[in-house]
Amino acid sequence: MSIDQVLADKLESLYERRTAGMKFGLEVERELLAQLGNPQDSYAVIHVAGTNGKGSVCALVASVLEQVGMRVGLYVSPHLVEFNERITVNGVQVTDEELLEVSQLIDDAIPSVLEACGREPTFFEYATAMAFKLFQAKGIQVAVVETGMGGRLDATSVVHPLVSAITRISLEHTEFLGPDLAAIAEEKAGIIEAGRPVVCGAMDEEAREVIRAKASEKGCLFRDVEQSVSASLLRMSLAHQVAGVATDSRTYGQLETKLIGLHQIENVATAVAIVEETERALGVEFPLVKIKQGFAKAEWLGRFHVLSKDPPVILDGAHNPGASAVLGASLRRLLKKRPLALVLGMCDDKDLASFLKGFRGISKVWTVTIKNERAVPGDQLAERVRICGPDCESEELSAAMEKAEKWAADNGGAVCVAGSLFLVGEVLCLKGVT
Repeated sequence: MSIDQVLADKLESLYERRTAGMKFGLEVERELLAQLGNPQDSYAVIHVAGTNGKGSVCALVASVLEQVGMRVGLYVSPHLVEFNERITVNGVQVTDEELLEVSQLIDDAIPSVLEACGREPTFFEYATAMAFKLFQAKGIQVAVVETGMGGRLDATSVVHPLVSAITRISLEHTEFLGPDLAAIAEEKAGIIEAGRPVVCGAMDEEAREVIRAKASEKGCLFRDVEQSVSASLLRMSLAHQVAGVATDSRTYGQLETKLIGLHQIENVATAVAIVEETERALGVEFPLVKIKQGFAKAEWLGRFHVLSKDPPVILDGAHNPGASAVLGASLRRLLKKRPLALVLGMCDDKDLASFLKGFRGISKVWTVTIKNERAVPGDQLAERVRICGPDCESEELSAAMEKAEKWAADNGGAVCVAGSLFLVGEVLCLKGVT
C-alpha cells in the first residue's frame, strides 16, 4: 500500500473522531501529552485566542519570528485543502511521513488515556497532540498556537504561554461559549496564565473589561492594543496594503503586508504588540528591518485571497456578522463602484440576515451546499437569501463559480466567495490552488 493511501486511511480514521462531537475539558489532552513526554513544555509558546483575526495574527507573528532567525512552529485550524496545513515549521508544512510517524505514537498512547480518563481523544485533541509532538521532534524554539473554539477548556490551553493574546471577540458558538460578549470573553480569557503578559486586540469595551479584569486577577501585564499601537492604512490594492505603525517604544514607519482588507490593519497592530511583548519576555530586541520583512512575507491562504484580478474574484472565510462587515467595507474600498456578486455557502448555526448586511448593495447571489455535515442545503439557503432581498440562485459549486465569473465579466463586476472556510477550501481545490 502506498504512503498516500496509508495517510488517507489514517486521516479518515482521524476525521471519524469528529462524530464524537466537542468535549470541553483538559484532562484528556493533559494525559495524552503526558504519555508523549509533555512535548509542549520544550519550547516557548505564543497563544492566541479570539473570534476574528486570530489566524491572521498568528501568521504575521510567526513570519516575523522566522525572519529574526528563530525556528518557529505554527499550529492553526481548520485546514482548507490538506490536513498538513495545520502544522508548519518555518512556513513549511509537515510531511505525510511525519504525520504517520507521530500518529503511531499517539495511537500507542490512547489505551492508557482511555483507562485514565474514560474516553479517547477527540479529533481536535488528537490533532493538537500531533502538532505539539512534531514541534518537539523538529526542534522548534517557539510555537505560535491558535486556539480552536473558546479558550479556557480548549485543548491548546495545556500550554504555558510566553505571551497570551486575544483578538477581536464577536458573538459566536453561543450554545457553547455563552449568550453575550462578556460570557464569550470570559471563555477566551481562560488562556491567560498568571504572571504572563496579555495582549488585548481591538474589541468592544464589554469584552475588553472582562479580559482586563482577568489579567489583573492573575497579576499579568495588560497590553491594550488600541491604546498602545497607532496603525493607519496608507495604501491598499489587490496585491498588498501598507500601514503606518508606531508604538511608545518604536516607530515602524511603513509596514507592508500581503494580508489585504481593512481588518488587517487591526491585526497588524495586534501582531506588533505581540512581537514587542515577545521581545520583552525574551530580553532581546529584534532588528527593525527583519520585523518589516516578516510582515511583508506573511501569507494566509483563503483570507481575502485574490484568486484573479480580471474580473476580480476574492475568497474569504468570513462567516459571522463581524467578519462580513469588515469584508464588505474592504470590498467597497477596493472595488469602488463595481457591482458585486456573492457565492455563498454556510453552516446552519450562522446568522444569515446579519451576515448579509455586511454586503450592502450586493447585485447577485449564488448559493451552494458546502461539504459539511452542518451545511445548509443550497436551495434552502437561497430561499433565506431571497427573504433578505438579494436576487439569488442555487447551483452546484462549479456551475455557481462559472456563472458568477461570467456575470462579473459581462457587467464589469467582481465576485466574492464567502460564508465558510470549508467553502473557500472547496474553491481552492476546484481551481487547483494548494
